Amino acid sequence: MTTWIVPVIVCSILLVGLFKKVDLMDSFVRGAKDGLLTARNILPPLILLMTVIGMLRASGAIAQIASWVSPMFSAIGVPSEVVPLAMIRPLSGSGALAVLEDTLTQYGPDSVAGRTASVMMSATETTFYTAAVYFGAAKIKKTAHTIPCALTGDLFGMCMSAWIVLLLFS
Repeated sequence: MTTWIVPVIVCSILLVGLFKKVDLMDSFVRGAKDGLLTARNILPPLILLMTVIGMLRASGAIAQIASWVSPMFSAIGVPSEVVPLAMIRPLSGSGALAVLEDTLTQYGPDSVAGRTASVMMSATETTFYTAAVYFGAAKIKKTAHTIPCALTGDLFGMCMSAWIVLLLFS
């Protein structure tokens, strides 16, 4: 049945459009044009973000920063093994998935680090990527309060991930 969901939805949209006498071709072309304009607005911040992430990972800066902040995270109950994930998660979803895979391979999925990393992936957001996409699409330039608030939420999600794993599995 699941293979029929998308075709049924598309056919339903077409039938409703025909029933309401909407020019379907014109609507499609306008939607495609708007989508391309949105992509044009979003691409520059995304290219910048991906370039910075690639440079930080390739240079080893993220690993170095993680080693510096690891004692602070450990002091509040976050395992030092997941600090690299905590550092990359607000920047890049694909980078965070690579770090998660490394963590699960190295420590195992049933370890404290593996469980914390798994919960952390679902409890946090790729803040800078999301901000770049949505603010770029909406052409919002003033993000002074949004990023610090979102990063505070990410930090809270990271800490709660570690604490809940410790509470449930210790």
